[in-house]
Amino acid sequence: MINSIGFLLVNPQLPENIGFCARAIKNFGFKRLDVINPKEKWPNKKALATSVGAKDILKKTKIFPSIKDATKNYDIIYASSARKRDINKKHLSFKKFIESIKKNKNKKIGILFGPEASGLSNEDISYSNYIFKIPVSKKFESLNLSHSLIIVCFELFKIIKPSFFNKQKKLSDIASKKKFNVFFDFLQTSLERKGFFVPAEKKKAMLINLRNIFGRIELSNKELRILSSVFSKL
Repeated sequence: MINSIGFLLVNPQLPENIGFCARAIKNFGFKRLDVINPKEKWPNKKALATSVGAKDILKKTKIFPSIKDATKNYDIIYASSARKRDINKKHLSFKKFIESIKKNKNKKIGILFGPEASGLSNEDISYSNYIFKIPVSKKFESLNLSHSLIIVCFELFKIIKPSFFNKQKKLSDIASKKKFNVFFDFLQTSLERKGFFVPAEKKKAMLINLRNIFGRIELSNKELRILSSVFSKL
C-alpha cells in the first residue's frame, strides 16, 4: 500500500517546503512525491538542504507542467483543503478520508496539497474525487504545507503499519526475586539498626510500603547493586 500512494504538491512557492515534504514522506516509508509547476527552478539547492536524509526522494521526484498531467497516473485523487468549498464534490471528514484510503488500498492513490499562500483552486480540486480537511483549532486554521503532509503521512502509517504502535521495549537483566529479597532484607536490617521503625506497631505497614515502592520498579541486577552500595554507604 505504501508504494501505491503518491503526494502531489501543486504550485509550491517555497523550495524549502518541498524538501521538508520529502523528509516527511521518507519518515513514514512513502516514496513518491510529484511536484506540479513549482515557483522556483528545479532541481533546487534549498529543497535539497531541507530534505536532509531524504535526498533520494527528491532525486526521484517528478515535475509536471500541469495538474492534468500529474493526476493521470492515479486512480483516485484526494484534495486537501483548509476551507469548505461550494462545489459539487464529496467532502470527507478526516476520519472518513483515512477510511476511504484504507478501502481503496488496491488503487493508485494521489493526495493533493495546494500552494502555501492560497491552497488549491476550485479548478485544481475539479481533478479530485474527494475533498478532505485536517481538523484544527478554528482560532487558527492555517497549516504549513509540510505540516499538513506529515499529519496525513502519520495517520496513513498507523493503518499501514499498526504493529509499529504496539511495540514495547522489553527490559532485560531484571533482578530475580531471590536477589531482590536479599537486598530488601539488608535494607530492613540497616533501618532496624538505625531505629527507623518508630513507633514499633507501624513497622509492618512501613515495610509493606517500602516493598511496594521498590516492587513497582523493575530493577536490573546492576541497579540493585548500586542501591545496595548507596544504602551501605549511608
